[in-house]
Amino acid sequence: MATLTQNQLHILFFPLMAPGHMLPMLNMAKLFACHDHRVRATILTTPANVTTLVKTITINSNSKIELALIPFPSTAAGLPLGCENLTTISSHDDLTPNFIQAVSMLTQPFEQILRELKPNVTITDAFIPWTIDITTKLGIPQIISHGTGFFPLCLSDIIANYKPHETLPAETMSFLVPGIPHRVELLKTQVLDIMKAGKPMLDLLLKIKDTESRSYGVVVNSFYELEPDYVQHYRTVIGRRAWHVGPVSLCNEDVINGASATDDKDHDECLRWLDEKQPGSVLYVCFGSLCAFSGDQLREIALGLEASNHAFIWVVPKVLKRDEDMDWMPEGFEGRINIEGKKGFIIRGWAPQLLILNHKAVGGFMTHCGWNSTLEGVCAGLPMITWPLFAEQFYNERLVLDVLKIGVAVGMKEYVMKHEDRPLIYGIDIERAVNCVMGGDEEAEAMRKRARELGVMAKSAVMEDGSSYTELTRLINELLLLVENID
Repeated sequence: MATLTQNQLHILFFPLMAPGHMLPMLNMAKLFACHDHRVRATILTTPANVTTLVKTITINSNSKIELALIPFPSTAAGLPLGCENLTTISSHDDLTPNFIQAVSMLTQPFEQILRELKPNVTITDAFIPWTIDITTKLGIPQIISHGTGFFPLCLSDIIANYKPHETLPAETMSFLVPGIPHRVELLKTQVLDIMKAGKPMLDLLLKIKDTESRSYGVVVNSFYELEPDYVQHYRTVIGRRAWHVGPVSLCNEDVINGASATDDKDHDECLRWLDEKQPGSVLYVCFGSLCAFSGDQLREIALGLEASNHAFIWVVPKVLKRDEDMDWMPEGFEGRINIEGKKGFIIRGWAPQLLILNHKAVGGFMTHCGWNSTLEGVCAGLPMITWPLFAEQFYNERLVLDVLKIGVAVGMKEYVMKHEDRPLIYGIDIERAVNCVMGGDEEAEAMRKRARELGVMAKSAVMEDGSSYTELTRLINELLLLVENID
């Protein structure tokens, strides 16, 4: 256990090697370090992930963030050399268990790093659950981050404990989630059923639950006003010590306000394209960094977007291997969307999501309902078209639809473990959802009004005296006192 040096609290952050885990935890580290001069933050990652983190840190030169490296045993776990991030696993390779195995092989170097760096506290990714054994051994308090919100955490706990879906005789039947203040209805097919996940994932999820109960507490990328009932449920009913410190993406104020230009000509072109559009007229379509679609599904998305007659930016996801050589794009599609008033803009690869979402021309967001994207949509004050795919995304969809009432479902009704088994969503359903969110009727206007109000609340939460700002102050002071008492 390290002692406090010059009244400084050294926190080691250790995220899972995937963009949806690394970047939010980096933003969290920025928040801690910038919030209190007594905090020193170190991010632990692998050599192949350094470039991504360094680029993000450089954008905010005021960040007091240090990097520490841990070697990643790719080849020893049966992964290609240099495969150190979940995004480098092809959509057609079943190598996720190998990746989980490689992460589990980091125990010894992790312990060595802790002994060398002597942090006072660690904040680790819930998906690296074995860290609790080492931090406990060394007497270092550990806080975990699930990378999701209070609402999905509560639903996961309720469904795991009460199993309301198991009494349903048919897969297509729905049930009401018990014990919560909102009417939330889920299909049996939308439940995150760990028994269907396979042994490696099942073992991991069970270890995560154990780690949560043994950790000092849980830090959550959320804000109180977004899900107050579920903050209280998590703390009092489930009985976890927890702090809401988000939205962490708002630490990138320069990026959100458009003051930070990109270093990519394609992205600058995208922003110039948006500058020519009317306020609130463009739909942003993005499904995250880990999603892949069949050629048939991509074709239906293209047809639905075009038929809606609304302008759009579409970040085209990966295509399944079986369709790699297939010309999935409808004939003449790109030509039509470019000629007819430049109605569409297509991005292949990474997109500057925060800049796009916060551009005045963007009026809606079609999303896979990953927690980071959902929260970024909330911060931007945008109504959403929900298209969940896996993990807790179906639970996040219910937050958007049933609790916040700022979205419309595209109609995905089934959680499937493999991309290729996913049911097809047709263009006509996509067109319907787009017109519902981007239209001008009373319901759409009411949705937009609620979304704008939530966006204001999100920004207020991280300002001085806001709910998350105050919570972060309380957490830092509590950790300083804890470490002093341990010393």
